[in-house]
Amino acid sequence: MSSSLYLRFWVPWVFSALIFGSSILPSHADALAEIRQLGVLRWGADAEGGAPYVFHEPAAPDKLTGFEADLAEALAARLGLRAQMTQENWDMLVPALKQSSFDIILNGLERTVENSSRVDLTRPYLVYQQQLVTLAYKTNVHSLKDLAGQSVGVLSGSVSLKVLQEHPEITARIYQGNAETFRDLKVGRLSAVIVDSPVAAFFAKPDPTLRLAGDGFAVGFYAIGVPLGETALRKAIDDALVQLLADGTLERIYQHYGLWGPEQEQLRTFHEESVTKAAPLSFGAEAGRYLPLLLRASLTTIGLTLAGMTVAVAVGLAVVMSRLHGPKPLQWAAIAYTEIMRGTPLLIQLYFIYYGLAQQLGLRLSEYLAAILALGLNYAANEAENYRAGFAAIPKGQWEAAAALGMGRWLTIRRIILPQAFRLVLPPMSNDLIAMFKDSSIVSVIAIVELTKEYQIRANDTGDYLGLGLLTAGLYFGMSYAASLAMQRWERILNHDRR
Repeated sequence: MSSSLYLRFWVPWVFSALIFGSSILPSHADALAEIRQLGVLRWGADAEGGAPYVFHEPAAPDKLTGFEADLAEALAARLGLRAQMTQENWDMLVPALKQSSFDIILNGLERTVENSSRVDLTRPYLVYQQQLVTLAYKTNVHSLKDLAGQSVGVLSGSVSLKVLQEHPEITARIYQGNAETFRDLKVGRLSAVIVDSPVAAFFAKPDPTLRLAGDGFAVGFYAIGVPLGETALRKAIDDALVQLLADGTLERIYQHYGLWGPEQEQLRTFHEESVTKAAPLSFGAEAGRYLPLLLRASLTTIGLTLAGMTVAVAVGLAVVMSRLHGPKPLQWAAIAYTEIMRGTPLLIQLYFIYYGLAQQLGLRLSEYLAAILALGLNYAANEAENYRAGFAAIPKGQWEAAAALGMGRWLTIRRIILPQAFRLVLPPMSNDLIAMFKDSSIVSVIAIVELTKEYQIRANDTGDYLGLGLLTAGLYFGMSYAASLAMQRWERILNHDRR
């Protein structure tokens, strides 16, 4: 191709790429001006188990309530805007703000050195403290020193987690929501939980089965997060917060939710110097430091996957045998099992096994046993269909030949049909094994720290989502590729007699 033809071919593509790239890059226009132009203040929060911050009342499921929902409305009105809430997992609010998913974070974001390095923080809007909560009958628990060797629940990415990490003698159970910690506390899976004082006031004080263990400690401040460098937006929110505090709006909102107290007077005397910024981290700066932690979490992922696949293979075989050779009621039950397990999300099945059985039947499975059962029973439906396809591929003449030799049905299945079918289903079974390595990440919702959850915790701590993310992806690839090679070798062993 001549140089002129080369230029005519590539220049339009390069020009189009530049235009497209410019359209997806973040805009550096003034955020406040854009917000005012649209007339909407989008605030990011997590309403899943988010009481008393932002949540849906059971009596009015379409209506948002909570002291932060009321604050957002008051703040937007003060700025001449309309408030609009955007749902996001609490421990992913900061990354989502960087992607411009919403304009501000208003959801219990602590004024910490780590947070200040990732987003700009406004003046505080609430003073809070850490509170230890335990069951009412555990009157001997007054502080963390009374919980050595026991399990304590905390919220992922919170100051509560950092507090607990200073006590290695206590086992930390990390949850994605505060409501889940109290569920496990009530059924006896936890000895205590550490939560922020607004959460303790909402969940523990009205509940006779719970008690506040000791006084609050580790006083802190909640602030609103705005994108880095958006000085005008931050100043506008600061000014609005000062006005809401001065005219009594904040006090009225907090009084309604039982959160106003003498400690909130610190809001009036706040000085900006109380928070310093941490040095920004470079790409991959923490990879070497956190590699051992990620490797340890990988062992958890491997253990869950191998145990879950073992359950899946065994249960799947029982299901397909029931469907193909059992009596009619057993056949119908096997078909129903397969369709239900394939037709409902794994997450719902996991919640049913872990929370549902404990609450309704008193069956308190450990988080690891519940995870293995959920993964295994879900994938068993797939394995049953794999086996069914394998059995269908065996020529009918094999059955006839075995019958001619006087072999019964079950002996024929065990000695003739099953070995051949197993060899045929190894490729799809290998695919399911690799898929389970990745699907095992869902068990983090029941406080298991496997590889994905460990990455999320450490990325939240450091702000290095890309470097640690690539490292984590490499570990997943290594596990999956090793499993693929092992299954391929098994296929070659079983195919040794084929010409």
